[in-house]
Amino acid sequence: MDITQLQPSTLWQYFNQLCEIPRPSKHEQQLVAHILDLAENKGLEAFTDAAGNVIIRKPASQGNEAATPVVMQSHLDMVPQKTDSSSHNFFTDPIETYIDGEWVTAKGTTLGADNGIGVAAILAVMLTDDIEHGPLEALLTIDEEAGMTGAANLEAGVLNSHILLNLDTEEEGELYVGCAGGIDVNISVPVEWEPVPDNYLALQLSIKGLKGGHSGIDIHRGRGNAVKLATRLALESRHDFPALRVCGFDGGTLRNAIPRNSEITVVLPAHQQEDFSNTVNALKLLFRNELRAADDTVDIDIEAIDSEEISQCLTKDSQSALLQALYRCPNGVIKMSSLFEGVVETSNNLATVNLNQQHCTAQCLVRSSDNAARDKTCELIKSVFAETDAKVITDNGYPGWQPVPSSPLLQTMQQVYQQTFNKEAIIQVIHAGLECGLLGEKYPEWDMISFGPTIRGAHSPDERVHIESVEKFWTYLLAVLKRLAVSN
Repeated sequence: MDITQLQPSTLWQYFNQLCEIPRPSKHEQQLVAHILDLAENKGLEAFTDAAGNVIIRKPASQGNEAATPVVMQSHLDMVPQKTDSSSHNFFTDPIETYIDGEWVTAKGTTLGADNGIGVAAILAVMLTDDIEHGPLEALLTIDEEAGMTGAANLEAGVLNSHILLNLDTEEEGELYVGCAGGIDVNISVPVEWEPVPDNYLALQLSIKGLKGGHSGIDIHRGRGNAVKLATRLALESRHDFPALRVCGFDGGTLRNAIPRNSEITVVLPAHQQEDFSNTVNALKLLFRNELRAADDTVDIDIEAIDSEEISQCLTKDSQSALLQALYRCPNGVIKMSSLFEGVVETSNNLATVNLNQQHCTAQCLVRSSDNAARDKTCELIKSVFAETDAKVITDNGYPGWQPVPSSPLLQTMQQVYQQTFNKEAIIQVIHAGLECGLLGEKYPEWDMISFGPTIRGAHSPDERVHIESVEKFWTYLLAVLKRLAVSN
């Protein structure tokens, strides 16, 4: 069985089409053209706005023309992450999906269920004739994962709806009424170099095998951060190997993914290789023991490389300042919410690091449902790097979405869930960033709810979506649309 044989078949068929079309962030053009063609063939009004978002309009089903207009919203792009052994090219290759028991997942890559399942559900509603609904709009945004620029640049007044259904959360049975905001922190540390001493050996240390994950949804799980572990590896080795010098450091790929891999290149006296390897193996065991509670693990490969290719290393002072700052940089959960049990209020993800000839650049993504706490964390990061004379710039800030407990839409959707499944939906906020905060700034009159199927491992090659939850999500979406069509 392939995924197109799963139920609901229409939704899975559209999701399969999404998997066939490459769509990493900022490269959604091919998918945009495909969706516009689908809508045009169905005779629907469809266009892209100035930001590149896709907007589709569908008239109400017969008898529901007076209902309050509803916009369904999801984002088109996906996070491109793959295993070390995968040769997948996210710009040219389709995602290879397969069914693994109760789940759909992908071979060696992210699946793109975040947010492809939401997009597929919207296409299934908009392009199917036998669904009862009021006037509908679809808003399919671009570049959510890399900066939310599609939502940020959506113009006010383009959409006619008064209710927003965001289909971008990842736990079936939960209705989300708020989310964290976020901001990028871009760091550039000046570095100084000196010639590698004679009779030094060059070694490349590869940190891998970590689970990584979504820097909002998974940040509380205590998983290993490959950038942090590589930093510790270099720092904690210096006591026994004071002559060790760093020549290269590269780790992480995306600001919103917990870094799974990093590589740090060091040089040290050749006669110390065996002792150093033993120290690295001891640290590997220490790291594994620390990560056991998070059900995570780590591997560290040591490879000797041609020393003739390595002519420079960081000076002792420059290396010390850089590593100490990376070590002290806050990472993970900073504060839990006092309003929602088990929900993170503020966190930071030390996401990437790259050492070049002039600077070592690093990027963090700070998230918080409290703007003051977010800004305080940014100031803390700046203070950590102040001693390195670093240039620290904050960018791409987006607001949180504040809960509205008196929301009429929330009351309706609670009733529909109870009547559909004979149990209550859980009301929740999420530490991940949803586009609702930005969209609400452009359309403050909107009543908004976010929901979706159960997805695990988003932003990592472990990403998978629960098959049964997709069917329940679809059943609930249709029930909600029907209720909103007749409850005007």
